[in-house]
Amino acid sequence: MSVLTQKLYTVWDSDIAYSFRKSRVAVFSATVLALMMLSALFAPLVSPHDPFDIAQLSLFDSELPPAWVDGGQSNYLLGTDTQARDVLSSIIYGLRISLIVGFSSVFLAAFIGVLSGLIGGFLGGFVDAVLMRIADVLLSFPPILVALMINGILRGILPQSAHADSALLVLILSIGLTNWVQYARTVRGSTMVERSKEYIEAARTLGTGSGGIMLRHILPNVMGPVLVLATINLGMAVLTEATLSFLGVGMPATQPSLGTLIQIGNEYLFSGIWWVVIFPAATLAALVLSVNLLGDWLRDALNPKLR
Repeated sequence: MSVLTQKLYTVWDSDIAYSFRKSRVAVFSATVLALMMLSALFAPLVSPHDPFDIAQLSLFDSELPPAWVDGGQSNYLLGTDTQARDVLSSIIYGLRISLIVGFSSVFLAAFIGVLSGLIGGFLGGFVDAVLMRIADVLLSFPPILVALMINGILRGILPQSAHADSALLVLILSIGLTNWVQYARTVRGSTMVERSKEYIEAARTLGTGSGGIMLRHILPNVMGPVLVLATINLGMAVLTEATLSFLGVGMPATQPSLGTLIQIGNEYLFSGIWWVVIFPAATLAALVLSVNLLGDWLRDALNPKLR
């Protein structure tokens, strides 16, 4: 048996893998999330049409209902919008933008938060006080307002001509800089518990520096709660992006995310073109629900008291 096979068998036979296999909700949620991620990753291959290729659009095919409704066409499964863009293809491409923003902003927030929590919890004193007061200020405002403020500041710094091209980066920074506080407070509390344990004292005795202790000894022991928090925050990040795009300060119509598609479709909801907004909204709900259910399972699986 090769080393790789042994490692795969060890992972498959672990307690977490066993818990995952026994949870139908976790398996179903993971399957839904995996299908969405694969569809977004291979969007040019799996989408029936390219919704951004003007040569493929025909205004004669605009506002077509879903294929199973009278007047629908089989090559437009979920219908078309007012610009004759295939709704299914638009959702697949929009899903790609939403997932990029979600994963990138969670990574940014986790990086800043974990680093701040490690430094504050390990060093204590003035450094810890400054970091926690900044966190307290951010927590005193609703996250969406903080994201709107950061978004507005970044857009004010950039020239008007660069807003469309930098919209993705601005969204990632806005959401990431809003959500790092939760990671910082979680890691800080765990670090303050770990720093007084005997293995840390042993590392100090062996001459290991503060940076080495934080990265090699404390960080691996505080990653469990961080993984759970990151999984749950992924759904929140996707919802925040959708909210910002729905408010008109997110992705432009030329690079629509799920939130942008909902914002565009909402204008035609009461004119009878319900499919333009219903299907993107259902996709967003399914994405967030699957992520949250996975986060709930992971929180229980990593809790030794619940095993």
